Amino acid sequence: MAKHIGLGRGLNALIKDAPAAETGKAAGQGVTRIPLNTIHKSPWQPRRRFDAGALADLVQSVRERGLLQPLLVREVENGYQLIAGERRFRAAQEAELTDVPVIVLEASDRDALELALIENLQREDLNPIEEAEGYQSLIDKFGLTQEQIAERVGKGRATVANALRLLSLPDPVRAMISESRLSTGHAKVLLGVDIPREQELLADRAAKEGLSVRTLEKIVEKLKKPTRKTRSDHSDIPASHLQHLTDELHARFGTSVRITPSRTLANGKKVRGRIEIDYYSPDDLDRLLVILGLTESL
Repeated sequence: MAKHIGLGRGLNALIKDAPAAETGKAAGQGVTRIPLNTIHKSPWQPRRRFDAGALADLVQSVRERGLLQPLLVREVENGYQLIAGERRFRAAQEAELTDVPVIVLEASDRDALELALIENLQREDLNPIEEAEGYQSLIDKFGLTQEQIAERVGKGRATVANALRLLSLPDPVRAMISESRLSTGHAKVLLGVDIPREQELLADRAAKEGLSVRTLEKIVEKLKKPTRKTRSDHSDIPASHLQHLTDELHARFGTSVRITPSRTLANGKKVRGRIEIDYYSPDDLDRLLVILGLTESL
């Protein structure tokens, strides 16, 4: 039987250490050929998005030269399960190969997920959300800590922690990151915004307008800047109640709201106050009008 694998050293080391499978015709050190239709996709594959153009190029190469790099698989009850090499596996299917070179490893579910992560991370094939979801799977399914994940996939603990933070963003924002419409730099800025709806609006604006990370930072800094206190002899709204009203309106409208209270001067004269509500697009304005109950009158 193949020996259990040790992770954290990279796929090349793992492949070099893997012994030849006991079944099939050996094609090299640790490599054998098996029918393609005996291989099943892995439920542990962290990658969800595959570039159609790059895959088409790979299919053409496989048709002309065959599959030059073996797939990593493990034996399961009804054949073999793919551990690493899904792009090559898909290309082999498209090229209608009958058999392919593989390395058969003895691997647990956790090993299978870790190997799939390692392969994709080394090739830089995963988008930031897929990488984060892979780490989260190791936490949810196998109880690994961030430190353990970092050690086993060869990353710094801070890198793993920062990746996992992306999963707290709303689904629409995560989709923009997956599609490379926003960078991880943009995501880091958006994580500093408390309200999910506001995160979505800012993300949409950044993507549509092509805002740089620095520009987005300035916008967020402005939104988070506290209302400037105006000089007055007497504010008509106590400071504690003013903060409460601001928080309530912020939550109600899903965007930044600033209240400048009216005030009474020493001579009894009244100075008007104002309420400012931010919006980012005509659609966002329509959303606010609906909340205000003004759509029927417009």
